[in-house]
Amino acid sequence: MSWIDIGHIEDVPLRGARLVKTHIGCIAVFRTAEAEVFAATNTCPHKGGPLSEGIVHGQSVTCPLHNWVFDLNTGQAQGADEGQIATYPVRLEGGRILLDASTVSHRSAA
Repeated sequence: MSWIDIGHIEDVPLRGARLVKTHIGCIAVFRTAEAEVFAATNTCPHKGGPLSEGIVHGQSVTCPLHNWVFDLNTGQAQGADEGQIATYPVRLEGGRILLDASTVSHRSAA
Protein backbone atom coordinates (compact mmCIF):
# COMPACT_ATOMS: atom_id res chain seq x y z
CA MET A 1 0.00 0.00 0.00
CA SER A 2 1.05 3.57 -0.53
CA TRP A 3 -0.02 6.10 2.05
CA ILE A 4 -1.11 9.76 1.93
CA ASP A 5 -0.28 12.00 4.88
CA ILE A 6 -3.55 13.79 5.67
CA GLY A 7 -2.51 15.65 8.83
CA HIS A 8 -1.52 15.40 12.44
CA ILE A 9 -3.68 13.52 14.94
CA GLU A 10 -4.05 16.77 16.91
CA ASP A 11 -5.86 18.24 13.87
CA VAL A 12 -8.81 15.96 14.69
CA PRO A 13 -10.59 16.64 17.98
CA LEU A 14 -10.82 13.79 20.46
CA ARG A 15 -14.17 12.00 19.92
CA GLY A 16 -14.67 14.14 16.85
CA ALA A 17 -14.02 14.14 13.12
CA ARG A 18 -12.68 16.16 10.22
CA LEU A 19 -13.30 15.89 6.49
CA VAL A 20 -10.73 15.04 3.85
CA LYS A 21 -11.60 15.74 0.20
CA THR A 22 -10.53 12.94 -2.17
CA HIS A 23 -11.17 11.88 -5.76
CA ILE A 24 -13.97 9.62 -4.53
CA GLY A 25 -15.63 12.29 -2.38
CA CYS A 26 -15.35 13.44 1.19
CA ILE A 27 -14.04 11.01 3.76
CA ALA A 28 -14.56 11.54 7.47
CA VAL A 29 -11.59 10.86 9.73
CA PHE A 30 -12.74 10.01 13.25
CA ARG A 31 -10.55 10.20 16.36
CA THR A 32 -12.00 7.81 18.90
CA ALA A 33 -9.17 7.86 21.46
CA GLU A 34 -5.87 9.66 22.10
CA ALA A 35 -4.05 7.54 19.51
CA GLU A 36 -6.87 5.88 17.54
CA VAL A 37 -8.34 7.00 14.22
CA PHE A 38 -10.73 5.55 11.65
CA ALA A 39 -11.71 6.70 8.17
CA ALA A 40 -15.12 6.19 6.56
CA THR A 41 -17.46 7.74 4.04
CA ASN A 42 -19.10 10.88 5.38
CA THR A 43 -22.62 10.11 4.14
CA CYS A 44 -25.13 7.97 6.00
CA PRO A 45 -26.89 5.55 3.61
CA HIS A 46 -30.21 6.04 5.39
CA LYS A 47 -30.98 9.72 4.75
CA GLY A 48 -27.61 11.15 3.67
CA GLY A 49 -26.69 12.59 7.05
CA PRO A 50 -23.17 14.01 7.49
CA LEU A 51 -21.48 11.46 9.73
CA SER A 52 -18.61 13.84 10.53
CA GLU A 53 -21.19 15.88 12.46
CA GLY A 54 -22.39 12.82 14.38
CA ILE A 55 -21.59 11.67 17.90
CA VAL A 56 -18.38 9.61 18.18
CA HIS A 57 -18.54 7.06 21.00
CA GLY A 58 -16.35 4.02 21.56
CA GLN A 59 -15.43 2.85 18.05
CA SER A 60 -18.76 3.98 16.58
CA VAL A 61 -20.43 7.07 15.18
CA THR A 62 -24.12 7.98 15.42
CA CYS A 63 -25.69 9.77 12.46
CA PRO A 64 -26.91 13.24 13.49
CA LEU A 65 -30.15 12.94 11.49
CA HIS A 66 -31.79 9.67 12.52
CA ASN A 67 -29.50 8.07 15.11
CA TRP A 68 -28.23 5.16 13.03
CA VAL A 69 -25.06 3.84 14.69
CA PHE A 70 -22.13 2.60 12.57
CA ASP A 71 -19.20 0.47 13.70
CA LEU A 72 -16.09 2.28 12.46
CA ASN A 73 -14.16 -1.00 12.21
CA THR A 74 -16.54 -2.64 9.74
CA GLY A 75 -18.88 0.13 8.58
CA GLN A 76 -21.89 -2.01 9.53
CA ALA A 77 -24.97 -0.33 10.97
CA GLN A 78 -25.63 -1.62 14.47
CA GLY A 79 -29.13 -2.81 15.25
CA ALA A 80 -30.31 -2.33 11.68
CA ASP A 81 -31.04 -5.04 9.14
CA GLU A 82 -29.50 -3.00 6.34
CA GLY A 83 -26.97 -0.27 6.12
CA GLN A 84 -23.24 -0.06 5.79
CA ILE A 85 -20.73 2.67 5.12
CA ALA A 86 -17.41 2.30 3.36
CA THR A 87 -14.35 2.28 5.60
CA TYR A 88 -10.80 3.02 4.52
CA PRO A 89 -7.43 1.82 5.83
CA VAL A 90 -5.77 4.43 8.00
CA ARG A 91 -2.78 4.31 10.35
CA LEU A 92 -0.77 6.53 12.66
CA GLU A 93 2.94 7.09 12.23
CA GLY A 94 4.78 9.57 14.40
CA GLY A 95 1.55 11.39 15.21
CA ARG A 96 0.69 11.74 11.50
CA ILE A 97 -2.50 10.24 10.04
CA LEU A 98 -1.88 8.20 6.91
CA LEU A 99 -4.67 7.13 4.54
CA ASP A 100 -4.28 4.29 2.01
CA ALA A 101 -3.87 6.07 -1.34
CA SER A 102 -5.04 3.13 -3.44
CA THR A 103 -8.53 3.19 -1.92
CA VAL A 104 -9.15 6.88 -2.54
CA SER A 105 -7.32 7.70 -5.75
CA HIS A 106 -9.89 6.70 -8.39
CA ARG A 107 -13.64 6.53 -8.54
CA SER A 108 -14.77 3.18 -9.86
CA ALA A 109 -17.02 3.11 -12.91
CA ALA A 110 -20.69 2.54 -12.22
